[in-house]
Amino acid sequence: MSRRFFLTSSAATLLVPTSALALNDGQARRLVDGLVGEINTVIDSGKTESAMYKEFERIFRKFADLPYIAAYALGVDGRRATGTQKKAFTNAFTGYVSRKYGKRFREFIGGRLEVQGVKQVKSFYQVRTIAHLRGEAPFEVDFHVSDRSGKDLFFNMYIEGINMLLTEREEIGAMLDRRKGNIDALIRDLKTAG
Repeated sequence: MSRRFFLTSSAATLLVPTSALALNDGQARRLVDGLVGEINTVIDSGKTESAMYKEFERIFRKFADLPYIAAYALGVDGRRATGTQKKAFTNAFTGYVSRKYGKRFREFIGGRLEVQGVKQVKSFYQVRTIAHLRGEAPFEVDFHVSDRSGKDLFFNMYIEGINMLLTEREEIGAMLDRRKGNIDALIRDLKTAG
């Protein structure tokens, strides 16, 4: 195990969303119903790839706790980032994840996501959806929803059991390592990555 893995795994416990649980299962489900509805509309729209990515970015900005997700992805390296760098990273990271997960959602063309159920897990709610794709067995896409930011937003997503937060932390960490820890270079390159 690398030093980065140890540090980022240790820091993960510090970044678990906490709230007074004003959010309830009905609100969590409504959030994901809205999210899924908008994703389904985009994948059925027939728009060009670049137009779809812009729509997915709009959806991420509306439904996701992007400052939290970006901070988690940057991990312990965020401690040395300036306020300006954190803001620029969050903006660049938003475009990056929108393109990256937009590509995954484009695979759903001709299919659909359906909300199946909601359950409380510690201080957040897990909303389970099933992805139905043409010619493939259905699979799970789960969203973790919290109101820790003051709004009901999703802060993590599992696609076929793959944890978005952990995946992005590992990938951003590796990208930063390849740039010898240069956060500005990472921000610049994220603007076209994904």
